[in-house]
Amino acid sequence: MAAMLEFRTQGFNPYAVKYSPYYDSRIAVASSANFGIVGNGRVFALGLTAQGVQVEKTFDTNDALYDLAWSEINENQLVVACGDGSLKLFDLGVDGFPVMNFHEHKRETFSVCWNPVTKDTFLSSSWDGTVKLWSPTRSHSIKTLPIGNCTYSTSFCPANPALISAVSSDSHLRIFDLRTPSSAKYHLTVNIPVHAPPTHPNAALGPPSQPAEVLTHDWNKYRDTVIATGGVDRVLRTFDIRNPGGGPVSIMQGHEYAVRRLAWSPHASDTLISASYDMTVRLWNDGSAQAQNPAMAPGIGTQMGIMNRHTEFVTGVDWCLFGMGGWVASVGWDERVLLWDANMLMGPRMP
Repeated sequence: MAAMLEFRTQGFNPYAVKYSPYYDSRIAVASSANFGIVGNGRVFALGLTAQGVQVEKTFDTNDALYDLAWSEINENQLVVACGDGSLKLFDLGVDGFPVMNFHEHKRETFSVCWNPVTKDTFLSSSWDGTVKLWSPTRSHSIKTLPIGNCTYSTSFCPANPALISAVSSDSHLRIFDLRTPSSAKYHLTVNIPVHAPPTHPNAALGPPSQPAEVLTHDWNKYRDTVIATGGVDRVLRTFDIRNPGGGPVSIMQGHEYAVRRLAWSPHASDTLISASYDMTVRLWNDGSAQAQNPAMAPGIGTQMGIMNRHTEFVTGVDWCLFGMGGWVASVGWDERVLLWDANMLMGPRMP
């Protein structure tokens, strides 16, 4: 594999990495001392320079950090998810302390996502079984969506700011539509049991699978009704929310331990990347370019490559929005941030 850039988060174990939506040369890493079990957190803002990866800024917190998201309205701000249930908004131009603090969750805040469409709100999910919608200008949440189970990941639809998704420990993918009245199931419109077989009678049943915690999910950036999920059972699945009873559209198998995080490519509609507790990052093609019969069993995606330079659990992965398309950042509990070109994992693409 070609050369990769590396940075060491000395004394802190990373949980998440995100490229800036403004600059191809800036990334942020949320990390925790002692693997997030006890101790402080630290967020690193890193710059990619001709001399390698350099620290632009660090902020320390009293509790572990589990996720982060860059602001979509201010290129110098980012929000982090903390183990004490709070969210903190930091500004790279302000030393030391957060410019805003949001604290309503009763347990660890595990996921945060900024609205990429309206850009004026962000989401958080928590082990307390709720998803909360926030404005960066007010310390109290705008809305609380009950999940009822430990909620590991939440996200906005990249094409519709009214659609919110969440995955949780009860093996379900939920979609909320804020345009519906809150009296109707708290905006809940779709509830997909991730491990259930298709419900329509003509479907070919795939292999039976037991419910397992869903740890991560992401919306496809080109097909705005398609979501990929991953979790404890090591399998990546894609779903079309227009057909919630149809079961998975495609299945991708290969990881040896739980899938901790996945991300669709911003450059190709059929490509995604996943990070796992098996210490690998894997690149996949979901097979959507091939004609599939929806009445048949799910399509089988293809593993296009594997990156195994990490020596501990890989907890975070993200794509760079800019350039030729293919640069990826990954972080793991080995205290390392690796930046590399996913194109090096692929053979030549078919025209």
